[in-house]
Amino acid sequence: MVTRDADLFRALEIHSEVELRSLLDAGLDPLAPLRGKTPIEWLVEMYLRSDRFPACLRLLLDRGAVLPDPKLASVLLNDAEALRDDLREDSSLLGHRVSMASTFTPLNDATLLHVAAEYGHLAALDVLLEFGAEVDARAGVDEHGLGGQTALFHTVNSNANRSAPLMQRLLDAGARADVRIDGLVWGKGFDWETVLFDLTPIAYAQFGLLPQMQRNEQDIWDNVRTLLEHAGRKARIENVPNRYLASS
Repeated sequence: MVTRDADLFRALEIHSEVELRSLLDAGLDPLAPLRGKTPIEWLVEMYLRSDRFPACLRLLLDRGAVLPDPKLASVLLNDAEALRDDLREDSSLLGHRVSMASTFTPLNDATLLHVAAEYGHLAALDVLLEFGAEVDARAGVDEHGLGGQTALFHTVNSNANRSAPLMQRLLDAGARADVRIDGLVWGKGFDWETVLFDLTPIAYAQFGLLPQMQRNEQDIWDNVRTLLEHAGRKARIENVPNRYLASS
C-alpha cells in the first residue's frame, strides 16, 4: 500500500505539480514536518533540477508554506520580474548570504548568484548580473578550509547539464575559469558525499566523470573544452566517449 508520505516524496522528487496539488487538496498540511523537514524544505533539497521546480515551489508558497529564508523566493522561483522588484526595493540583496543544504555543490554562506547557478535558473541569474552581482564572489569556507567557490563552479557539472547555459553566461560576464580553491565537499550530508581537493572550475568539471555524479561524458567534455578555451588554453580532447569504457 502506498502511503501519503510516499506520494508526497514522489511528487517532490519528480517535480509533479499535479500530484502535489492533489495531495494539498486532499488535506496535506504544507507546514507539517515530515521526517524532520517541511515539504518545502524537502522540495528545495531534492536532487532533481528541472523547469517544473518553480511551479511546485509557488504552489507550496501559495498554500501557506514558508521558505527558511524568504529572501530566496524570487531566485528559487526563477521569477525575473519579482527579482527585479526585490532588488529595486533592496539593493543589499546582491550581497545577501545564505547557507542551505545542497545535494550537489555546497551552498555555504553563498550569494544569490550561487543559488541561481546551482538550480539552473537562467532568468534569475541574468537579472542578478544586470543589477551588478559580483560574478566571482566567493562562497564561504568550512572548518576545514573547503569551499570558497564562485558561482561558475555550480554550473560546470550540473544535473543533466542543466546549468551549461548559465556557465556560458557567467563566462561572458567575465567569470574566471582558472579560480583555484583548496577543495569542497560535493553532496555534503548525503550518501554520495565526496571530498574533492585542489579545484578550478576546469578540474571540477572533469570530476563530473565520477560515477556518483551520474553525468553524461560528452556533456562533461564539452564543458571542459569551453572552460579551457575561455582560459586561453588548448588541450587534446579525444576519444570521447571513451571507447575502452564503452566496450567493457
